[in-house]
Amino acid sequence: FLGVMPAYSAADDALTTKLVTFYEHKKDSSVPSHQATVLLLDPRNGSLKAVLDGSVITAKRTAAVSAIATKLLMPAFAEVLCILGAGVQAYSHYDIFTELFTFKEVRIWNRTKEKAVKFANSVNGPVQVCSSAQEAVSGADVIITVTMATTPILFGDWVKPGAHINAVGASRPDWRELDDELMKNSVLFVDSREAALTESGDVILSGAEIFAELGEVVKGTKPALPEKTTVFKSLGMAVEDTVAAKFVYDSWSAGN
Repeated sequence: FLGVMPAYSAADDALTTKLVTFYEHKKDSSVPSHQATVLLLDPRNGSLKAVLDGSVITAKRTAAVSAIATKLLMPAFAEVLCILGAGVQAYSHYDIFTELFTFKEVRIWNRTKEKAVKFANSVNGPVQVCSSAQEAVSGADVIITVTMATTPILFGDWVKPGAHINAVGASRPDWRELDDELMKNSVLFVDSREAALTESGDVILSGAEIFAELGEVVKGTKPALPEKTTVFKSLGMAVEDTVAAKFVYDSWSAGN
């Protein structure tokens, strides 16, 4: 796939487009499945101001949005973090989650165990490598799914009541990471209703009802409900790339 994600933010005085390629590697590849470039344009005349590494921006802004959702939706006493998947997004989520939150235990599971072991040996902090997804999920307070799964790998009867799930993978209308039981018995938050109803297999195929967009919770027009089992389905929005790219460019311009 080749995706083109243009956005304009008047508040940030920023105009960008992200070009992202996605190749589903049938065998393990040294080349990432997703590669991206962000073009930052001058909103006054359309001239090109900067070319930025879109893969880094995508990884960091996606994890930042998951962290915002988690801050609002996770249970009051969250001690166990579980990450399903060991790719680029697993690293970016681990970095920001261990910076912003205090977990007593971090677990990881990956379909290829060698990648999970490599992850655990690469990050700064103790990570328990689990032999199954169920083992990793059992008793976890916060769960992050960042996999290439096309059928469910996380099941509702494994999940602790009141846990919070950030579902980041499965970005196609026929792909799943979460099963129907989990989708239907959780309070569902999304970044964009429109996107979720056209792009997310977890939302479309389960028929789960969307309770709110994350932005509505941030603005205070919808409650967070951290006492409930919650799912944040993240698909990514172009404006997130725009704000991040402008932030990087302004920092660079200021000599930072």
